Amino acid sequence: MDGVITDLIAVGSKRGSDELLSSGFANGPFTMSNSTPATANGNDNKKFKGDRFPCSPSRVLHLRKIPNDVTEAEVVSLGLPFGKVTNILMLKGKSQAFLEMASEEAAVTMVNYYTPVTPHLRSQPVYIQYSNHRELKTDNLPNQGRAQAALHAVSAVQSGGLALAGGPAGEGMLLPGQSPVIRIIVENLFYPVTLEVLHQIFSKFGTVLKIITFTKNNQFQALLQYADPMNAHHAKMALDGQNIYNACCTLRIEFSKLTSLNVKYNNDKSRDFTRLDLPSGDGQPSIESMAAAFGGPGIISTPYGGAAGFAQAIGFPHSAGLTMQAGALGPLAITTSAMAGRMAIPGMAGMPGHSVLLVSNLNPDAIIPHALFILFGVYGDVHRVKILFNKKENALVQMADATQAQLAMSHLNGQRLHGRVLRVTLSKHQTVQLPREGHEDQGLTKDYSNSPLHRFKKPGSKNFQNIFPPSSTLHLSNIPPSITDDDLKILFSSHGCTVKAFKFFQKDRKMALIQLGSVDEAILALIELHNHDLGENHHLRVSFSKSTI
Repeated sequence: MDGVITDLIAVGSKRGSDELLSSGFANGPFTMSNSTPATANGNDNKKFKGDRFPCSPSRVLHLRKIPNDVTEAEVVSLGLPFGKVTNILMLKGKSQAFLEMASEEAAVTMVNYYTPVTPHLRSQPVYIQYSNHRELKTDNLPNQGRAQAALHAVSAVQSGGLALAGGPAGEGMLLPGQSPVIRIIVENLFYPVTLEVLHQIFSKFGTVLKIITFTKNNQFQALLQYADPMNAHHAKMALDGQNIYNACCTLRIEFSKLTSLNVKYNNDKSRDFTRLDLPSGDGQPSIESMAAAFGGPGIISTPYGGAAGFAQAIGFPHSAGLTMQAGALGPLAITTSAMAGRMAIPGMAGMPGHSVLLVSNLNPDAIIPHALFILFGVYGDVHRVKILFNKKENALVQMADATQAQLAMSHLNGQRLHGRVLRVTLSKHQTVQLPREGHEDQGLTKDYSNSPLHRFKKPGSKNFQNIFPPSSTLHLSNIPPSITDDDLKILFSSHGCTVKAFKFFQKDRKMALIQLGSVDEAILALIELHNHDLGENHHLRVSFSKSTI
């Protein structure tokens, strides 16, 4: 038997006709089909009290905290990326609305997405949950004309007839023959965006099959292939123009002319998630795929998938989910793969008080400021280093910002340097003070603010894409043509390293990989040989590598 809506629009403790009259719906009844037993008071609004009692999935969704001036079309637009919206009920006096999706699957996908990603209407957060009811019946409800008009407009968009008001024609519809491959350009690349980061973000919209990342026209770009064109369609609609991190790393998304990507290597630059047997290669994406991305028409035979073609979103942890407020996708959840992808820590970016690190358990007989500058400089630009005068086992390292400090801490804490296990934590200090004039400290404090050796001073630098944990394999670059593999092996051996393997890059002999006896050896070699003069105006650049030889 249909349940009356009275219980749904009552916010306070009172229930009954008073709420029905005050809400403006006394002139005619409207009902919702309810196939499940009512809860204690049959009230979807229990969550207003702060307790979140879960409801079983339903294709009817209950939206709370709707701004009074919001339109039906704006509310409908929240459900549009997830499937067809079949009905809407606005309760503006109560700042609530009910949205009915065509299928329970679409509603589940929508709730899974918006649980960690709080949507905003008119800059105000809106909260979405399942309703206790299974169907909206508003046929006899007055003042539903605008709501039905909004639904008709959306239906026209989904069938290819119209575009939503305020948007370009065709923005909301899946075109016949549309590719499952999208091209992603990251503008204003201030913090690192890697293959792992992209996979975590775009997996929210369906199964990601392949990713290729590359730099073109000094821009970090990627090609990403979904299992279904509908996945690509929804991802573009939701993410185009969004920022990954606050005020930077803006996503620009367009459909590729490719119908499939040809990935030859699984590494930090390219990945085929359907082929775990692929070799790692030299860390370079497939040249054929990159070249084909910008030319040649493509035809895809996969038909329009509708809501059923939209793979269920993969939920992020609620405590560290994406937020779309102010056009940003960050902060992102930190996972093992994300940490390898050098993602920013939620709430840390832009806080200068957290850009200073305390490094302890140093070897006082061996440590100098320059060593810490080079080592920590792998993960960010080091501005100042101070070895404490009375406690030389401890030092302060000031990074350019909080994100770089977090990266350095996450990668270097627990590593060994000069036979000691490093302990790296955030310092309470806001900045590293330089000694006053006339007060020398035996060279224990150094200012590197204007050092030419900073790796990340240029926004969008490729170095952001090549940050890895310490490893026994080092990546060497800027090698002059006259230098042979024997020259480099001898150089590293002369600094006490055991050279286990060496390999020039096939396509670029300015770069090479060298594998040493241990991670400890590689750390010391990087400190001692980064910026080593190889002659011919070439200074060796040394980084940790993710590859093996």
